[in-house]
Amino acid sequence: MLAKMMTRLANATQSRRSFMIGSAAVAGGLAVGFRSTEAASAATGGVTPFNAYVRIAPDNSVTVIAAHMDMGQGIYDAIATLVAEELDADWSQMKAIGGAGNPKLYGNAAWGGAIQGTGGSTGTTSSWERYRIAGAAARQMLVAAAAAEWRVPASEIRIAKGLISHASGRSAGFGELAAKADALSAPANVALKDPKDWVLIGNDKLRRLDSMAKSSGKMDYTIDVKLPGMLTAVPIHPPLFGATLTSFDASKAKALKGVVDVVQHPRGLAVVAVDMWSALKGREAVTAVWDDSKAEKRSSADLAREYRELALKPGLATARNDGNAEAAMAGAARTIEATFEFPYIAHAALEPLNAVVRRNADGTIEIWGGHQMPDIYQGTAAAIAGVPPSQVTMHVMKTGGSFGRRAVIDADVIVEAVAVAKAIDFRAPVKMQWTREDDMRAGRYRPAYVHRLKAGVDKDGRIVGWYNHIVGQSIVAGTPFAAGLVKNGVDMTSVEGANNLPFDMTSVEGANNLPYRFAAQKVDLTTTQTGVPVLWWRAVGSTHTAYAVEVFLDEVAALTGKDPYEYRMSLLDPASKHARVLKLAAEKAGWGSALPAGRFRGIALAESFETEVAQVVEIAMRPDGSFKVERVVCAVHCGVAVNPDNIRAQMEGGIGFGLGAVMKSQTTLDKGRVVETNFDSHEVLRFDEMPVVEVHIVPSTDAPTGVGEPGVPPIGPAVANAVFAATKRRLHVLPFARVENA
Repeated sequence: MLAKMMTRLANATQSRRSFMIGSAAVAGGLAVGFRSTEAASAATGGVTPFNAYVRIAPDNSVTVIAAHMDMGQGIYDAIATLVAEELDADWSQMKAIGGAGNPKLYGNAAWGGAIQGTGGSTGTTSSWERYRIAGAAARQMLVAAAAAEWRVPASEIRIAKGLISHASGRSAGFGELAAKADALSAPANVALKDPKDWVLIGNDKLRRLDSMAKSSGKMDYTIDVKLPGMLTAVPIHPPLFGATLTSFDASKAKALKGVVDVVQHPRGLAVVAVDMWSALKGREAVTAVWDDSKAEKRSSADLAREYRELALKPGLATARNDGNAEAAMAGAARTIEATFEFPYIAHAALEPLNAVVRRNADGTIEIWGGHQMPDIYQGTAAAIAGVPPSQVTMHVMKTGGSFGRRAVIDADVIVEAVAVAKAIDFRAPVKMQWTREDDMRAGRYRPAYVHRLKAGVDKDGRIVGWYNHIVGQSIVAGTPFAAGLVKNGVDMTSVEGANNLPFDMTSVEGANNLPYRFAAQKVDLTTTQTGVPVLWWRAVGSTHTAYAVEVFLDEVAALTGKDPYEYRMSLLDPASKHARVLKLAAEKAGWGSALPAGRFRGIALAESFETEVAQVVEIAMRPDGSFKVERVVCAVHCGVAVNPDNIRAQMEGGIGFGLGAVMKSQTTLDKGRVVETNFDSHEVLRFDEMPVVEVHIVPSTDAPTGVGEPGVPPIGPAVANAVFAATKRRLHVLPFARVENA
């Protein structure tokens, strides 16, 4: 959904292929881009900037400059695979780093190409053509260089596993010919490999490039950045959302050893010190007075009560109105209703927010960080520092998780880092480092929602009317993205997955990811106003819509006496991708076969970001009435499987992430203050609670879609449906622990 909406936002009319060709045809020709210069060569330590996407060093290493940041989802590996496949490189010589600073080259093609950004599980989709073409172009130039050097026809040159060779016995590594190749004109046309000739794309044995560095602790993240003379800053945020600073006393803090300064910035205060410990001790000594007259002071219970009351009323906007659902239900043989409640949830990424800023002697600014939207952050930083954006360099670091948190539109931690560095006159590099508590208390959250659903069935059990009223906060209202993502009062991120046609925009996916065919349906939305800052969270709207829809659909199946799997299949186009993944998951899980005593199954289906995922869960009931998720069988349709091992890893990770969320995780407010401030209270799935996961990838020749998020939505409803099979108890309030502890 987000991919197509961002395309609309960018007003893009060009195809992904024309975007790639047009953007790469700068300063060097088709797909190749920047030419090498003496300055560039010196800056890269002898590495030839072979083009904008690929650099080949004298040691034969091939570095891919990725248009998307890697936050653990493995996009560097996917992009490197695309280049290596067409280049005929050996996997052992591949490297990848993040690129930034040129949206013409690194703009997200799936979003129209106007801005660079990583999100909506679009990284592989955005990279699919341009990086293969970049690899093919580089290969063709190497072949031409070898042919000229050896004075043989180019048609006789062969490349395999990074070695260029000729039947005469001549051979060379990439590094030996890179400079000569770089001096040639870029090819006007390149031919991509026939899929039957792929060696790396779809290779199940290919392993991630960063596995060794991560497992050995050698991987550098923003938290590891250490620059000469660098100072560390920690923030002091308002205790309530919406409170503003009135005054502060920093005299005691400044008297402490190691504390350099206490400064004000647009989001509060910051203590600047020689190290993290000194900064934290200094923070404890600061006294601040806040004006909370306009702050959010409601508790979670207050908001939930208000949302439930709103859900009983007509929606303020309509996202879908097909047929006359109300009349259909009035004449139905039977009707059923249910209300679902979803809490705020923090992203809780392992690496809390951070950024490092340095001003150089020439006035240029460098910023290190997990830049999920580097163009936006570059512009914001430039405005604060008072320099043109061209003087700000964004160093895209690998990030210890994001789940949407680093895709914040107002560049929060970047604003703090640059503002603090400016407040001390840029006299030293500054690392702004949040603690876990800072991230939990002053972060952004998946919005809280309430769904009220009603369905009517005829005497044969067919759904004749379906109604869903969604109540919750808009993620994009009041942001630059509202123009593209809000239509007729409906934030599409609130309703995606809840209805099966996107308003009247047939060319835009929108909320077109509910696969079921209903005779009549209506989806209403009431957008609420609260002071709690919200943001997209892994799988965005589908994290609540898929749960409500899939659990409620199971209830309808139970009302009609139908098997949950068979009932879903009756509502699907048998030839659809949705039916294929549902059938595959059911078959691999042995749906309908006998289970050992105390074991029960549940099933769910969801599409998010153009990827269809079905999951069958098997739970074991315990004597005390609790349960453990023992097994999850997952089927996924994501187009061409570029890196099958990583697809499985992302499905496994999404299942663990989603399972922890529905079982335990929540962010609650007590008179406006966040209660859960660390992992002692914000619970996530533990190692001994992770089920055995089987992932089955549907073979496909379609262009690849994303896998970083789509594994999350089906797991919650599949578990809830298994619990119903075991206990006849429906879980309408998340997390499950909230119900069990009530």
